[in-house]
Amino acid sequence: MIDPDTPSSLLPLDKEEIPNNVNIPNCSKDEFDCDATRERVWRRIDVFILPVITVFQLLALLDLGNIANARIAGLQEDLMLSNHQFTIVLTTSALSILLGEIPASLLLRVIGPRIMLPTMLTLWGLVVTLQRFVTQYSELLACRFLQGLCDGGSVATIILYLSFWYPRRQLQWRLSLVGVIASLAGAFSGLLAYAIIRMDGLGQRPGWAWIFILEGLLSIVFGLLMFFILPHSPARAFFLNNDEKHYVISRLRESGAIARNDETDAFNWREVGNAFTLPHVWLVSLISFLTGTIQIGLGYFTPSIVASLGYTRVQAQLFSVPPAVAGFFVTLITAYLSDRFGARGLNIMFSSTLMIIGLAIFLVSQSLRVKYGSLFLLVSGSRSVSPAISAWNANNVTPYIRRATSVAITSVMVGAGGILATWLFVSLSKNVIITLLVFSVFAWIISGINIAYLRTQNKRKSGIRTTTAPENEPPGLGDRSAWFIYSL
Repeated sequence: MIDPDTPSSLLPLDKEEIPNNVNIPNCSKDEFDCDATRERVWRRIDVFILPVITVFQLLALLDLGNIANARIAGLQEDLMLSNHQFTIVLTTSALSILLGEIPASLLLRVIGPRIMLPTMLTLWGLVVTLQRFVTQYSELLACRFLQGLCDGGSVATIILYLSFWYPRRQLQWRLSLVGVIASLAGAFSGLLAYAIIRMDGLGQRPGWAWIFILEGLLSIVFGLLMFFILPHSPARAFFLNNDEKHYVISRLRESGAIARNDETDAFNWREVGNAFTLPHVWLVSLISFLTGTIQIGLGYFTPSIVASLGYTRVQAQLFSVPPAVAGFFVTLITAYLSDRFGARGLNIMFSSTLMIIGLAIFLVSQSLRVKYGSLFLLVSGSRSVSPAISAWNANNVTPYIRRATSVAITSVMVGAGGILATWLFVSLSKNVIITLLVFSVFAWIISGINIAYLRTQNKRKSGIRTTTAPENEPPGLGDRSAWFIYSL
């Protein structure tokens, strides 16, 4: 049961009222009662949507994290940067990303994903490519600021885009299939950098310059391709027939993923403000800050951390791959269980537990091999927590403007954690590890608090539903409606 005032798709199906029942061959009239037909429709959406979005996310993460590999390849020495200056570069990049979060989330509906996402990717790919020309600190600073500005909102827009294609209980699995690219990007970037570094001196350019050139060109090419292959919305999906479009949109409306009327999604500042008043948004955002500090820090500094354990620069690139691969499998498994049982909060608590154990081992162990082994737990926990947070937030906020704002708030908090990470991870002292350990413990505790809060709200709504009817509620309640059940 859901509130009728829930977010609409990016484009309504010509504003037609979607029928409750559709006529599909070989199935009953009750909305694709044939399991095989239902699965075929969702698999078809998966095939056309997820590969494009996952490559988009892969390139975003490669381009944001390539500076870590460039540093290992000699960027810092060639530009004669101090550790403090390098940290300023990372901080500047993170700040510019924050500037783009909320505007990008709100503009997605206005511009449309088929234009906005490819444009973002092409622009930041161009900036990455231009970093091959940097010769001094100020030039690198300017490039990373522009890159962050172009990239700002990429994660938030992906979450919003997928939330318009999948019902609430099917969202985290898809987010994870995209999110595990964070793990694969860590593996792929390390392998790619290992190969590219061997081009050192080619064309009289250092290896780190070739990292920027090749990865930037890859983003530009795929960004241009996305203009032609990224579907706009279910209502305009060329790979679905009319009955299938009706079925998908009716399922989205039933689950609360989209609205029953387009007026609900009209922009107004009241809904932007409402997002800032929701306790569960701030609880999830605080978790995002705590876990984002760890995740982004690992993304920037995993090669450096591995190198600090006694490995050479080339070995550091290769040995940063196995923990990322472990994170890939843990993320998929936890996402499947979370979707199956609707347990977003428990997923976050489990991932936080992995981080707690990993950090505790890294803190107390004197063995370099054991410290390296702890990275498997630490990376797995930090990777698997992200899609659970994204799904929890997107599942529990509606209508669209309120949801878009809340997703942006969460992304801003992740970015703020990233800024803190650029300063914390400069040196992995004992105090830094203790700080990260405390962050993980608090993420676990706050997740439990949010579960308790949402369960209390659902119980209160259950009581209201026994005494009134949906038509008696005032309009515009969104997720505050008694007929909107929060995901735990």
